[in-house]
Amino acid sequence: MKALVYHGPGQKAWEDVPDPTVIDPTDAVVRMETTTICGTDLHILKGDVPAVIAGRVLGHEGVGVVTEVGPDCSKVKVGDRVIISCVTKCGTCEYCRSGMTSHCQTVGGIGWIFGHLIDGTQAEYVRVPFADNGLIPLPDGVSAEQGTMLSDILPTGFEIGVLYGAVKKGDVVAVVGVGPVGLAAVMTASAQGASKVIAVDGNKFRLEQSRDFGATDTIDVNAGDDVVAKLKELSRDGLGVDVSIEAVGIPATFTLALDSVRPGGHVANVGVHGESVEFPIERDWINNLTITTGLVNATTAPELLERIQQGEIQPEKFITHRFTFDEIDAAYETFSNAADEHALKVIISRA
Repeated sequence: MKALVYHGPGQKAWEDVPDPTVIDPTDAVVRMETTTICGTDLHILKGDVPAVIAGRVLGHEGVGVVTEVGPDCSKVKVGDRVIISCVTKCGTCEYCRSGMTSHCQTVGGIGWIFGHLIDGTQAEYVRVPFADNGLIPLPDGVSAEQGTMLSDILPTGFEIGVLYGAVKKGDVVAVVGVGPVGLAAVMTASAQGASKVIAVDGNKFRLEQSRDFGATDTIDVNAGDDVVAKLKELSRDGLGVDVSIEAVGIPATFTLALDSVRPGGHVANVGVHGESVEFPIERDWINNLTITTGLVNATTAPELLERIQQGEIQPEKFITHRFTFDEIDAAYETFSNAADEHALKVIISRA
């Protein structure tokens, strides 16, 4: 089969590799219909994730059809059309039983293994461990493109942004950074009943798009205004937003999220940080803040699937560009230059 193989920092190739097979009795093999590219894949290509070794097939998202199952699979069967969860979970360890599947101990304490510790989904076929837990049936009426957005970005924005941020009906929510995951937080915060969802970014295209995802207000950080002051002006009493969702992963955006939240509010960090941030505890110990971090557990995909079927959320809005498998290099070029290309998510499909 063909797959996108990592060959070290800055090097990748769409090339022939051996077909995957069932290894463990809980495995399944899936013939990929659609996949996509995540910001994490770009970090890997820069050499930022040393656990990814040369020869690894990249990718952790997608939809496909089951072609083979191991003898211990009791739920999935050959012919099932499925969403592949980005998080692998045994379902029986302490962390899985508590719902924190991102730290499944059976797979080594980290549930993100596709395209990281094992071969991933940017391929014609993929082996899926613990398939009964990691494959979600794709119902009739939900497209493969919609389903692909449920592998990672929608659960990430919803779980780590909206749920960890305890967004409730009537809240004023700021989303700092409206790339794909930030837009997922915008979309699901709006569906959760927030009275205002304020999109904060420096990219005019993303700010414009955020309105279609449910943002009620936008703030351009490059406009020269005091962003914290503007966020407080948009809060219900000038004290700050109820929930601030950080979806970038740099010190400046974490500080902005922290500075704009009201006493008793929530700061939900979704962004992937590569350097330390400052937390002025001498100022904020008194403010009764809740600050959360997290790696997606992807346990909410079935709930989000129901919301898609009911028309509450429309994940197809994320998709701005489409490519076939043999155009995967062009897909990476587009996604790597998302600002210039006005790209949110790219879909890569069988021809």
